[in-house]
Amino acid sequence: MQTSRLAVVLVRLGLAANLGSAARACKNFGVSDLRLVEPAAPADEEAGRLCSGADDVLDGLVRYESLPAAIADFGVVVATSSLRGRGSHRSLSLAQVPGLLEEAGKARVAFVFGPEKSGLTEEEMSHASVFLRLPTDPGFPTLNVSHAVAVTLAASKLTDDGSRVKREDWAPSADVESMMGHWDRALEAIGFYETGHRDRTLRDIRRLIAGRPLSAREVAIL
Repeated sequence: MQTSRLAVVLVRLGLAANLGSAARACKNFGVSDLRLVEPAAPADEEAGRLCSGADDVLDGLVRYESLPAAIADFGVVVATSSLRGRGSHRSLSLAQVPGLLEEAGKARVAFVFGPEKSGLTEEEMSHASVFLRLPTDPGFPTLNVSHAVAVTLAASKLTDDGSRVKREDWAPSADVESMMGHWDRALEAIGFYETGHRDRTLRDIRRLIAGRPLSAREVAIL
């Protein structure tokens, strides 16, 4: 997997120090695409001090108003999560990251990390293709976000760039969201939401359908 096809997305990051350290981790592993979902820490003097030579990554970061906007151009979205909450999620171990990236072929891949204190919300998690759990000690499982970025990107470097792709390229997240919008309008039209729970229903559908990588042809069919 070429690192130019990888990106790190930090959702509602609270501390400028963590922003700087995450930018440094990106630079360490050849990733230049760093994205923030607002509200997020400023790239201030503290962030600049902690980035320690990764000023180009810090200066080039892009801010987005929502997670769907930040991941719209990615075919694969890997989110870190404790896997709490309703519904089942396709989970991935750190050792399986290389295989996923090889399978992704030419698709761009975003690694999404939640805020330091609360992690990703149920709604944010529903936009992921797959969930990654790092093999930490159960007695103290929470990593600093910059450390999580470093460990995840280190695993991505183990892939074989010469691997042969055996499937169609995956559809970008924006196409999957467009499909979900079509389903939402169709369910509204037939009165499906009269019983309530619209948001939860859409999250569950997204887990069933968008919760795995889809090719452009599969999205068109659905």
